[in-house]
Amino acid sequence: MRVLMVTSSYPLHPGDGTAPFIEEIARGVVRRGHQVDVVLPEHPRLARPAEPGLAFFPYRYAPTPRLAVWGYAQSLVADTRLRLELPLVAPLAALGLRRELAARLRATRYDVAHLHWVIPNAALVTGKLWRAGVPQVVSLHGSDVFMAERRGFLGDLAARAFHRAGAVTACSGDLHRRAVVLGAPADRTRTVPYGVDAALFAPRTPDPALRRELGAEDGELLVFAFGRLVEKKGLRFLVDAAARSDRRCAFAIAGDGDLRASLEQQAQAAGARVRFTGALTRERVAAALAVADVVAVPSVVDSAGNVDGLPNALLEALAAGAAVVASRVAGIPDVVEDGINGLLVPPGDGAALAAAIARLAADPALRSRLAAAARERARAQLTWDAAAQAFEECYVRAQALDQRPRD
Repeated sequence: MRVLMVTSSYPLHPGDGTAPFIEEIARGVVRRGHQVDVVLPEHPRLARPAEPGLAFFPYRYAPTPRLAVWGYAQSLVADTRLRLELPLVAPLAALGLRRELAARLRATRYDVAHLHWVIPNAALVTGKLWRAGVPQVVSLHGSDVFMAERRGFLGDLAARAFHRAGAVTACSGDLHRRAVVLGAPADRTRTVPYGVDAALFAPRTPDPALRRELGAEDGELLVFAFGRLVEKKGLRFLVDAAARSDRRCAFAIAGDGDLRASLEQQAQAAGARVRFTGALTRERVAAALAVADVVAVPSVVDSAGNVDGLPNALLEALAAGAAVVASRVAGIPDVVEDGINGLLVPPGDGAALAAAIARLAADPALRSRLAAAARERARAQLTWDAAAQAFEECYVRAQALDQRPRD
């Protein structure tokens, strides 16, 4: 098949940590023998050379680099509210996307379009694809459903895109249920969990120098967390847990985002032993997971109602064979069974998080058992090849349903 993939985020360069799951989906589809053309926004740091079976078509929209705030996890402040520049930029981005889409449709006959994020991408292009007779698959990733739930007119646009899609995918059961409430047809909506690169994120020989760089001395427990520093990641509760923890526990948080300064201030004020490393490459994250004793994924529903669908950090920690402590929220319980391949705690509860970490600190055998089960679950069930097969099945379904009358 020739697949047209539309996205607003993608790793800016090889090894970048921006939306790596989109790259993995695209590459997984290519491995199944398909050609994928990716339409995505321009960005000052975007450097994506073509790969076998995979081509990139960035569209222009920003008159100055300062206004390049569309996509790439930049459109929301701390994932809770729109950036002030967005109302100015949105019409330009919509025009740029639709222009590039028209150019692609003139140049190539596509068998299916795979649209990531119903808001904004599917809502902006579904009509043009519908009129061109291109079957559509819409994939939901979390923030798009959140935006559609908050604003009535966006919910209407999402419902219209769902109506025109031959298949809708959600990365978690929670997101699946919320999409159906918004109007996604239940019989055409499917949960397709993210996968994980189980070769990159695999148990490896720990690097003692990296352990020290992350703040842990010999004989200390190292608790590691990583991701964008935004409210829904729940990292302020991890800082709270660090303040409550034994002084023989070291905490490291990798990543950047709008809340970095406030998290650092919180740690300093509480006397919490937390090292903030800034953003790490994916290879460096994999190495950090190998030296961590515990990995924390303290996701929450944020103050605006936004929540992760299924955190990539969680899947990468499982694949790396880490002892995981995570929140019982959104898609996390889909892949973590409490006491089997990780520990689950209530979201937004620093005391419960500290207690779970203390339990693992006192029981190395439990850490080892959870870590082994985590690796096995990821290797057996959470691969990108399995996800790509599921997406391919959705493409075929969308093609089969494309004989419906046009509106």
